[in-house]
Amino acid sequence: MTFMTRSPLLIRTAVWLTLAMLFVALFSAEAQQQPKKKHINRVIDYLEAGQTVYYTGSHSGTEGTFEQGKLDAQTWADYISYDMEHAPFDVKGLQEYMRGLAAAGPTRDGYRTPTVIVNVPVNGLDEASVRANAWMFQQVLATGVHGVLLTHAETPGAVRAFIEACRFPNREQGVGQHGLAEGHRGVHGNPTAAQIWGVSVAEYEDKADAWPLNPNGELLLGLKEEDKIALAHVDENVQIPGLAFAEWGPGDMAMSLGVKGGSVNDPRMVAARAKVFAAVKANHMYFLNTCNASNVVDMIKEGVRICAATPEAAEIGRKFQHREMPQ
Repeated sequence: MTFMTRSPLLIRTAVWLTLAMLFVALFSAEAQQQPKKKHINRVIDYLEAGQTVYYTGSHSGTEGTFEQGKLDAQTWADYISYDMEHAPFDVKGLQEYMRGLAAAGPTRDGYRTPTVIVNVPVNGLDEASVRANAWMFQQVLATGVHGVLLTHAETPGAVRAFIEACRFPNREQGVGQHGLAEGHRGVHGNPTAAQIWGVSVAEYEDKADAWPLNPNGELLLGLKEEDKIALAHVDENVQIPGLAFAEWGPGDMAMSLGVKGGSVNDPRMVAARAKVFAAVKANHMYFLNTCNASNVVDMIKEGVRICAATPEAAEIGRKFQHREMPQ
């Protein structure tokens, strides 16, 4: 038979080639699972790699200490949702928290800090109210956080004012589209933020812009489309350049729609979620939804890419997408 006549050299060569091919395949699979570290904001790297990301957070207001930041530096979550919507608007506490994260870093996957996205207590009711409170966005960004979420984002004017407040005036991407004007953010506070990010002030000023509008940006700007007025304008709201993600806020949405008990299975709630989700997908943004251990895989299959989750749900979701967090 043919295989009996093959030389030992040929057999050894074939074995080594097979092993090399297996190694390359395994290496390629691992490369697909773990994104390249191109960004300071690790959530952006994971989203660019097609991964769903998982966050943790609370409304307790206990985050704002240096020691809590040190504890949270090794969190299981991809990012931390820092609440200043329901908890006190304490910029000094947020600043100390960010210092604690940086002091106890890097994260297990090699980033200087976990991503931090802040819910700011400015409701997007209209353009005038957002502009009057734009100082809140600027003070929060000066602490070195990686994103901001606008609550009750009801009108396109409010969304434009929000994005403009978070951007420096020397940006060109998106300006003039859907009425977006140049940014209004000032330079004061940039040295503090740059220190948290571990870059020079010049590098910070170059990178602190809205992603993915600016592919080199590091800031994630999002909307809570969480009431019936926002729902009526959602198609227009999410078209404003500079946004990365949006959610439908089922708790407040239920209250606004008059759904007693807040059941997400109520037909009005199902329709509201579907409308927000469709608008988000149509504008190539990322949809945020609560995920648990029993539904996280279905959420991923549906296209949810940002999950409010538990450690168990995150573990299941990461395993499904072949991603392992370093221990």
